[in-house]
Amino acid sequence: MKLTRTNKLGEMLIAEGLVSEDDLLRALKHQHGDNKRLGELLIDLKLLSHNALISALAKQLNVKGCQLRHGLIDPNVARLLEREEAARLKALPMFKVGGTLTVAMAEPQSLPTIDRLSLLTGCEINPVLALENNIVEFQEKYLGEQVDVDSFLVNLTESDVEVVERESMDDDTAQELGRMIEGSPIINLVNLAVLTAIRDGASDIHIEPTKKATRIRYRIDGRLCELMSAPAGMHTAIISRVKVIGKMDIAERRLPQEGRVHVVAEGREIDLRVSSMPTLLGEKVVMRILDKSNLTVTLEELGLDTAQLPMFHRIFARAYGIALVTGPTGSGKTTTLYSVIDLLSSPERNIITIEDPVEYQLDEINQIQVSDAIGLTFARALRSILRQDPDVIMVGEIRDTETARVAIQAALTGHLVLSTLHTNNAPASFIRLVDMGIEPYLLASAFNGVVAQRLARTICPHCRTSYYPSDAALTDAGWHGDMNRVFYKGEGCAKCHDSGYRGRKGIYEILEVTDAVRQFLHTVDDEEALKAFVRQYGWRPLREIGLRLVEAGESTLEEVLRVTHAESEDRTRAEVQMKTTAAAST
Repeated sequence: MKLTRTNKLGEMLIAEGLVSEDDLLRALKHQHGDNKRLGELLIDLKLLSHNALISALAKQLNVKGCQLRHGLIDPNVARLLEREEAARLKALPMFKVGGTLTVAMAEPQSLPTIDRLSLLTGCEINPVLALENNIVEFQEKYLGEQVDVDSFLVNLTESDVEVVERESMDDDTAQELGRMIEGSPIINLVNLAVLTAIRDGASDIHIEPTKKATRIRYRIDGRLCELMSAPAGMHTAIISRVKVIGKMDIAERRLPQEGRVHVVAEGREIDLRVSSMPTLLGEKVVMRILDKSNLTVTLEELGLDTAQLPMFHRIFARAYGIALVTGPTGSGKTTTLYSVIDLLSSPERNIITIEDPVEYQLDEINQIQVSDAIGLTFARALRSILRQDPDVIMVGEIRDTETARVAIQAALTGHLVLSTLHTNNAPASFIRLVDMGIEPYLLASAFNGVVAQRLARTICPHCRTSYYPSDAALTDAGWHGDMNRVFYKGEGCAKCHDSGYRGRKGIYEILEVTDAVRQFLHTVDDEEALKAFVRQYGWRPLREIGLRLVEAGESTLEEVLRVTHAESEDRTRAEVQMKTTAAAST
């Protein structure tokens, strides 16, 4: 079989280097016994990715292309077309801005179809290319049974909403704003953003103003993704809607505010912690999604391997002493500590926490919210807790010398103290506390151990594919295994928002303070010397632990390099320092 000049798509794919001529011939052979289009066959045969096909087709037809996903489609706008008509036209309305309706179409170049859509909807049509099977999938989701985007929100009564009138907002402005908020498009947009974020497992929702629109993004697996955008004129109403359900002052737009919303979504109780911040273009709001179901995880589900579990249990199961969890913001420290508290919780223990803020409200646990405004600091609350006959104390974070000293004293007087510290690795925690003025002999006596952690994204199972990285990439990652083995990565698909990753798994670096380590801690003040010593007692650096995920085919070299970047910098600085010292001595 020879390629013909009429196969323009095939020629373009070969010219762009997206498929080989052999791959194309293979797909054309299958096409003779199948009614599918060439592009769909190439995807089915895993010879071409969904995104690459859309890009090529859009370029060929000189139109915009997209891959449909939740958040790109307004349910109310989608229902502008009857299901039968949408199926016949192979189209799905996505969203409407002013009088322009953006429609996903399998044949965006068809003028009769565009005219028919314009007649049915009364709008100017902005056609966007999408694959037919992708359109059919979302027609079934949005044009099937009634989609109720409001059903997951807690019912609000008039007494639940407090609007404080200020002199900065006149009566006419307040009334106009009230009318905008009550409009169903605003409510539906906010509800849809929240529901989509919860369904997709996002941790935060960002609503922020730009010069031309309101941008809504959410954070999935640690990375921000574009969710949707709305006209700039709706920004004030959207922010006010969020403030209303968060019981915040909608009239105050000059100062930061905080609020909280309780919702029920997908059968789960979820809290939204709302924070507003004034910017040059208007207020920005961030909603932190606090899902209690994320706390009921076992230690195995956290990502600890079988070799680490015994050390982890010994550190946190002792009757007294201090155990720290370290890592940057967003590395999962709170989840780890709450999982430990859930493990320790029993009617026989008095467990008290000091947090800033209290993110999750736990049953049968005494939780204290820090408030600097009234002088209730970590150190002051900790001193008072010691008179409450506690067994286990969790301090949200050791931020200063005073808190560190009181925590160490509590650990030495028979209490189990859990806390967090911002350091790049486990051995650095000891050095940090020494630098804060805590005597090494006190730390040696009080320490049970330290857990440093990161969250690495795992490969999406729906677009997982094999590849062979370069020798340079393997060397840079510190890989010491087979250089010719197969590695895995994700190509990107609708399930993972084109990232190639879906979900995250913890990487844990555990330093258990044994008797030998305790003796060594009495005099050491050098991080590299401490690392060299504790290696003899089971400690392994984050990078080394992360490469085990790569070896198991769960994550990629690039991801492990990214999340352990600080550890790599530490190692590089140490190597440079050693070379400099050696050169100076020579």
